[in-house]
Amino acid sequence: MQRSISHQKSLVPFGYVALFVLYSSLSTMYLFLPPLFSVLYILFARTLEEQNPLHTFLIFLCLIIFEVNFGYILFSSIAFFYLLKKVIMPKIEKNFSCRWCIRLSLVTLVYVGYFLFLSLIGSIFMLSVPHLSYYIIYYIIIEFFIVSLL
Repeated sequence: MQRSISHQKSLVPFGYVALFVLYSSLSTMYLFLPPLFSVLYILFARTLEEQNPLHTFLIFLCLIIFEVNFGYILFSSIAFFYLLKKVIMPKIEKNFSCRWCIRLSLVTLVYVGYFLFLSLIGSIFMLSVPHLSYYIIYYIIIEFFIVSLL
């Protein structure tokens, strides 16, 4: 099937989703690979600003795959990211002028805040609360360097 010359949208985002699915499954087996959760938040925030429905759908798909791989509540990461983007991050960006401080607080908030968000949802609906391990500190450090490059 041939694509029209006037409609040249790239198929690259689908390749990124396929690579993320592969990487996500590898990160569940090998704990030294970070799950790239804060990178997903950066991409989520950018797609909300761009208002591109295809990219938004693909990010939602990646977030659902993340939740399924780690056994979290369905759509909880989407709700948390939206709350973080619309309520918490504007206050942090208003109070801090240091770009590195904003990035560090972003990565820390994504991991620790998501754990607290899941704990809140778990206590409201009487579900099991996920455990917080020491790998989170390792993931925060590694993803801080990755997010700093973006």
